[in-house]
Amino acid sequence: MTERVVLHAGCGGNRKEQMPPGFQGPEWREIRYDINPGEAPHIVGSITDMSAVATGSIDAVFSSHVIEHLYAHEVPVALREFYRVLKPDGFLVLTCPDLQSVAEQIASGKLLEPAFRAPSGPISAIDILYGYRPSLSAGNLFMAHRYGFTAASLAQHMAEAGFGRTIAARSLTYDLWVVAPKQAAGDDELYRLAGLYMPPIPPWAGPAAALG
Repeated sequence: MTERVVLHAGCGGNRKEQMPPGFQGPEWREIRYDINPGEAPHIVGSITDMSAVATGSIDAVFSSHVIEHLYAHEVPVALREFYRVLKPDGFLVLTCPDLQSVAEQIASGKLLEPAFRAPSGPISAIDILYGYRPSLSAGNLFMAHRYGFTAASLAQHMAEAGFGRTIAARSLTYDLWVVAPKQAAGDDELYRLAGLYMPPIPPWAGPAAALG
């Protein structure tokens, strides 16, 4: 069995067990990467400067709810770093808040009403838009959200960073999931990757869509 390496970018306190099912197999070795040394990552660093990770050395990058904490000008830098560290046949799996779903909630007049319940408590549209209010009020200002994405805008950012076509889906918990191969891939390959590396639960609000 050939070992494959997944870089868990911005891992926080999460480990391999919290990653999508496709990464759970014994063939995957996780490298935990985070800016906070208190989380005991294998590598300490920012996703805007991953110089500690060699170019073309990683089979997959997984990043969950990190990119929205960057400023607009930092997003292209981080995506280019994800692209750089991947092997030619590697891919990125990224999840972040889906602003299209959040906007629909806000447009219906439900800014403060709980949209869903997370393990940490009820989450409202304003939390998804600007950052989780209890964390911010506790002084964790690094949890503020500084940028946002729709499926289309994130696909555009991916293309500008050099990635091939992406596949995206919106979840019922206001998450946007994207799988982006480093090189161009056909629909069959995109849907295969989505089936492995996008979690099947919660159910998708709409079918996964291949984006140019």
